[in-house]
Amino acid sequence: MAAGIANDIKAYLGTLVHRSSNTRKAYQRDVAEFESYLRSLEIEAWHDVDANLIRHYVTEKHRAGAHGRSLARVLSALRSLFKYLCANGTLRINPAVGVRPPKGERKLPRVLDVDQMSHLLEHDADKPIDVRDRAMWELLYSSGLRVSELVGLDLADLDLEAGQVRVLGKGNKERDVPVGRHALAAVRGWLGIRRDDGDAKAMFLNQRGKRLTARAVQQRLRQWARRYGVDGDVHPHMLRHSFASHMLESSGDLRAVQELLGHSNISTTQVYTHLDFQHLAQVYDAAHPRARKRRED
Repeated sequence: MAAGIANDIKAYLGTLVHRSSNTRKAYQRDVAEFESYLRSLEIEAWHDVDANLIRHYVTEKHRAGAHGRSLARVLSALRSLFKYLCANGTLRINPAVGVRPPKGERKLPRVLDVDQMSHLLEHDADKPIDVRDRAMWELLYSSGLRVSELVGLDLADLDLEAGQVRVLGKGNKERDVPVGRHALAAVRGWLGIRRDDGDAKAMFLNQRGKRLTARAVQQRLRQWARRYGVDGDVHPHMLRHSFASHMLESSGDLRAVQELLGHSNISTTQVYTHLDFQHLAQVYDAAHPRARKRRED
């Protein structure tokens, strides 16, 4: 490798003194690895480095096991390096601008299976606070609500006769979603003992009569799950995930689940399509003409 590249890198690293210690160390490591890569390709000058070469370098790191944040940090370090080289006149264009890391596998949301959900919800509630909590868990799971939507509910949003609730979702978009019979019964139980001297509008109140907060709901659900032996860190969004997953497993109707969840983009809903093979095989055997013919034969 030409001495010019090594000297430029040394000079660039000297400009990182104002960065945090962790960033400085990470950038030094990332740039040193990139310098080694250029050496392996016998690159002699900066003008031989273009976006395709950087993209290939990042792809190679991805194949070697680097993902997500580490790849984003590598690109950040390279953009910073080439920005410096543009500023001192060595380059006219930053070749790292516009290069994006490869998309990694999307992490599937953790859900409770049907048996776990049944175990979470089957317990009788005697204390008023438990009656309230059980109504919230039933409603979260029955209607796939976000915790922000749950705590934002007003009494006027629930139509017990129609069996539906109106929620205000992201982007201030309203949607009407059905409420199952178990959730309706649990909510009726709560409304029958809900105090009258608190917030006149809010559906779910804390013990001081104020509207319940999302943080309080998270804490109560965590305590409830521990009390009844449901393993793991159970949080309100997990009930929404479970609702979506179980709905898809039963119906296979992605568009309907999208509407129920209030997703503006169906790609967001597609994360729930991790149906197990046994269920898919059963659907195939029941629905596909060839499968029916084979059974009849």
